[in-house]
Amino acid sequence: MKITIAIDGFSSTGKSTIAKMLAEKLEYVYIDTGAMYRAVTLFAIRIGAIDDSKQLDTPLLESQLDAINLRFERNGDTGKADMILNGENVEREIRTMAVSTKVSIVSELAAVREKLVAEQRRMGADKGVVMDGRDIGTVVFPDAELKIFMTASASARAHRRYKELLDRGDDVNYDEILKNVQERDYIDSHREHSPLKQAEDAVPFDNSHMGLEDQFERIYSLAQDRIGG
Repeated sequence: MKITIAIDGFSSTGKSTIAKMLAEKLEYVYIDTGAMYRAVTLFAIRIGAIDDSKQLDTPLLESQLDAINLRFERNGDTGKADMILNGENVEREIRTMAVSTKVSIVSELAAVREKLVAEQRRMGADKGVVMDGRDIGTVVFPDAELKIFMTASASARAHRRYKELLDRGDDVNYDEILKNVQERDYIDSHREHSPLKQAEDAVPFDNSHMGLEDQFERIYSLAQDRIGG
């Protein structure tokens, strides 16, 4: 039996990493919804709908939403699914701080969420998917057979993000990243449309002091239990 697995939680909790590992182990499809919102944010930056002062020109972005085409494409070098925006591989660009500092502002826009939620539901209609994001278990797939809600302290998440960007060769500042994590937490939890919250039937999972292997084994065990009925 194939099921739908929804992994929600705060930014930089490692949702995507765990979701990718789980999908590979189960031979399921992995859908990175965060990459989709990041791609729309990059699009908004490119058309001048959001600037460095984080002022969003809502009418401009909404008028151009139909011009956005998103898909995932397997990267032969990494084996991962890269984000393709209007035919262009933007996987690296959407992971920059320039996008990270603006994504929560763009993603709280109702028209953006409606467009992407519809696309996510289409992608996961046949089950056998692992999807991570902010509202998968509450809005996109409220009937998912397994829901995980991941969290960790803001400092632990900032350290992880800082190391990830340093390892990639980016010039970053820890304090700036910590501030971004805290700001995203507030915006994601307080937005009007589909705020970040734990679904009543989700399994809470604090990984502040857990290694990746331990996290994976625990969540994989939960998935096996649900798949087994």
